[in-house]
Amino acid sequence: MTQPATLEPVTENHLDIIHYAKSRYSAKTYDSTRKISDDDIDKIKDLLRFSPSSTNAQPWHFLLATTDEAKEKIAKSTDEKFPFNSQSIRDASHVVVFCSKLEMDEDFLLRVLAQEEKDGRFELAPEYKEKMHEARNMFINMHKHDLKDVQHWIDKQVYLNVGQFLLGVSTLGIDATPMEGFDAKVLDEQFGLRDRGYTSLVVVTIGYRNADDDYNAGLPKSRMPFSEILTEA
Repeated sequence: MTQPATLEPVTENHLDIIHYAKSRYSAKTYDSTRKISDDDIDKIKDLLRFSPSSTNAQPWHFLLATTDEAKEKIAKSTDEKFPFNSQSIRDASHVVVFCSKLEMDEDFLLRVLAQEEKDGRFELAPEYKEKMHEARNMFINMHKHDLKDVQHWIDKQVYLNVGQFLLGVSTLGIDATPMEGFDAKVLDEQFGLRDRGYTSLVVVTIGYRNADDDYNAGLPKSRMPFSEILTEA
């Protein structure tokens, strides 16, 4: 059986993003004895924070489970309906729950605007501060009132983050598995998410594969050919 390239942490001489796109995969089992270093966890937090989102709206929140107790609470959302995900949650070094906001209210949008101003986004052109606020409101109101899919639009921004995250952690030599197989109501209740204005969307386990017991580790990557998926105009 063909063995995929082993993921290695990024170095100055190893910056080929295609290497990671081709070699990363969704780990099916984790080595429960291996833990992600504190330095890499700091980088993982930065990956979450610096993801792109439409109009820089950042309509997300993240749960980072670092303890067995926290991972057990997440596993409760899979034990009944999705037991095939439970062991990976319990064995992974850490688990990230990607959550989306339930409402994009004016108070939140003003906080985003204030952070942009604090970070110097409008220093060269102060007039763009109000224009940025208007643009964000325009898109949110369009999805809220015209398209009537504002929650779906919010969720799509969180999925942008998930995609960047999966590729990003692979450059650190860390395995990851995205999961939609969990009961969001159970998970939200475990952490009081809905009372805080959020709902869980995707669970991602992170850590290091147990290659001896992971059937997916030795399988070749399979994708549709360019003739099927790409049109160059």
